[in-house]
Amino acid sequence: MVDLLPRLKQKGLDVELLLFDGTDTPFRRDAEAAGIKVHDLGKGGSVYSPLHLFRLIPFLRKYDVVHTHNTAPQFFAAIGSVVCSVLLCTTEHTTSNRRRGWTWYASVDRWMYSRYRKVICISEKAEDNLREFIGESRAEILTINNGVDVEKYASAPSSPELERIAPGSRKIIMVAGFRWEKDQDTLIKAMAHLPENFHLFLVGDGVRRKECEALAAHTGVAERVHFLGIRSDVPALLHAADYVVMSSHFEGLSLSSVEGMSVGKPFLASDVDGLREVVKGAGVLFPHGDADSLTNEILKLEKSPELYRSVAGSCRIHAAEFDIHKMANKYFEQYQSFLSHE
Repeated sequence: MVDLLPRLKQKGLDVELLLFDGTDTPFRRDAEAAGIKVHDLGKGGSVYSPLHLFRLIPFLRKYDVVHTHNTAPQFFAAIGSVVCSVLLCTTEHTTSNRRRGWTWYASVDRWMYSRYRKVICISEKAEDNLREFIGESRAEILTINNGVDVEKYASAPSSPELERIAPGSRKIIMVAGFRWEKDQDTLIKAMAHLPENFHLFLVGDGVRRKECEALAAHTGVAERVHFLGIRSDVPALLHAADYVVMSSHFEGLSLSSVEGMSVGKPFLASDVDGLREVVKGAGVLFPHGDADSLTNEILKLEKSPELYRSVAGSCRIHAAEFDIHKMANKYFEQYQSFLSHE
């Protein structure tokens, strides 16, 4: 939203952002600094609070189009649309989710999607899986690849922080929340097989962070695994690393992966849905959950400067396919298309 909304505003759309959890974050401040008006339904607490439905309804009545992201907004907006005449659009951010494993919930999920005029999937695989799950739907389902500000990442200065933490080391970085679909575990396990001069930097936070910290200690690599928390200087941190890794169980279309490929470093990722589509032909794919294979791929790049430069260059070129400007143009076209039919 921070990257996309200002570009839609530049195209003449009146765009505002509504947060279910309005807790102050660097992302919120960045959006406001870019001239985006930000509303919220409250600060802290559960995003699934039933009170949010009543707080949301005035917003559904105010705008020509309401575009939702993530489960709670998707669900509450769908319910609200029963009593409000509103054009609903949503973005499907993943190739799978836990809800699809709840057989008892499937009919609710399908009803929810049926309330939307358009469902925009962030990758072709996400669209394929969603179509298979919901079957026939009155919603128009299409794909618009997620994008990032490639130039912002490509031109960022390198942060000196990683070198201060681990001077003279070879640096691996992964940027991802500590959530159940992510797989920092495999990367931590790989550290046990990499030479002592390798250090791992994990950017992000979440419910599994303590579990991963315990794994690093149990594996004997705690002194070489650094947990940096949530950061607003990710482009600079990526530039300071020698290798960028995304280890996941599955993805939708990983923006962190595109960001990682933009900085001109070798990018390695799990060979899973949502990463395979982004990385194939540019970066290095390793078998899901295979710490030994990941270790071998890193050492192979380490031993061959020519291969290192080739993979890094391919990643940077390929990242341009997911530039935020392309994404903004396609979103703008979709808004124009269904508004013109009203």
